[in-house]
Amino acid sequence: MAGLFPHDVLGRVWEAHVTHEFVERDVEATLATMTDDTSVTIVPLSIGGQGKEGVRVFYRDVLIPGIPDDMRTTPLSRTVGDRYVVDELRFSFTHSRRMDWILPGLAPTHRRVDLPHVVVVEFRGDKVLAERVYWDQATVLRQVGLLKA
Repeated sequence: MAGLFPHDVLGRVWEAHVTHEFVERDVEATLATMTDDTSVTIVPLSIGGQGKEGVRVFYRDVLIPGIPDDMRTTPLSRTVGDRYVVDELRFSFTHSRRMDWILPGLAPTHRRVDLPHVVVVEFRGDKVLAERVYWDQATVLRQVGLLKA
């Protein structure tokens, strides 16, 4: 079928994307892994960006400046199909800076957060077409003290 790539190619592109985004914190390198009509949706908060310019603004102004220095990502599982990569991961971090992509408008609480989440990544060819990120927001709110168990 036209447009399908071997699973290892999609996995490598996704790994490069995540490295540019969370390790290097390089907006333009991250965007280079994406289609022009890409989209990013942080589902629990209904935020993100549409199109390369919208995603650029989201990454530059919201996501990347809001990544704590001690953020660690632990892979739990990965499923790769002909057009999709689905990762199950854990983020762990100290809420040491404003993180409008997880806790919009909240000043740092300096509490630890351990957050299981799932990322569904859709590809067109060897570029990211859409990224949808899911987690349980109540888990985050409990861990920073905003929701009683």
